[in-house]
Amino acid sequence: MDLELTGKTAVVTGAGRGIGLAIAQALSAEGVRVLGAARNVTPDLKAAAYATVSADLSTPEGATAVVETSLSEFGGIDILVNNVGGGDAGELTLGGFLDIDNQQWRKLFDLNLFSAVWTTRAALPSIRERRGAIINISSINSRLPALGPTGYSEAKAALTALSKRLSEEFGPQGVRVNTVSPGVVGSSLWRGADGFGAKVAAASGVGHDEFLAAIPEQFGISSGRITEPEEVAALVTFLASEKAVNILGADFVIDGGSVKTS
Repeated sequence: MDLELTGKTAVVTGAGRGIGLAIAQALSAEGVRVLGAARNVTPDLKAAAYATVSADLSTPEGATAVVETSLSEFGGIDILVNNVGGGDAGELTLGGFLDIDNQQWRKLFDLNLFSAVWTTRAALPSIRERRGAIINISSINSRLPALGPTGYSEAKAALTALSKRLSEEFGPQGVRVNTVSPGVVGSSLWRGADGFGAKVAAASGVGHDEFLAAIPEQFGISSGRITEPEEVAALVTFLASEKAVNILGADFVIDGGSVKTS
């Protein structure tokens, strides 16, 4: 299937590894000129992207700098993928509402919500002119808040709501905004020795490998396995394409069947 993406330009945030890197690779394979933004620009990202920029997207200045660099590099933006998110596992406190301080709430909202607000605001004039697409990477945690660290799920729920607001306002002007909400994905966040999955395993008193093997049953994953970054990237690439021209304001769950409600 020709997705008619050759020659388009895209900005992908949080593109240094995991889902973001897979998205940058998938778009590039379809002929898109990708600017990959990450705090740490990895060799894999340099190989996948047309251009890269190192930036802290949890700050307004970092987010704006990414868009300014892309406009300078490309002259315009067709596709924006707001993928950056999660949080530094080493700085996250696992616990209930009363265990979490204001600093963690602020960090999680800056990275998982406001980064998308700032980047989108800077990129929208160009995307609107080109009748382009915005894809926000949320999470099934927006629907199942008990699964993640306090503050993360709430920020992702707000991001999903932001997508709907943007779709309502800018859809009539030719801008397509959609959300992709993965479940557990086999990235370094879960599989890495220093990632969030390892931290949860340690807090639960089980080995990391044992914890990973138990995830499909514990999360009720009907497919029996977790999702791979490349599978999320394939969905994002389709939504960015001209084949999805009448899809907007939707939230696509890709979780192997973890979420049991419609």
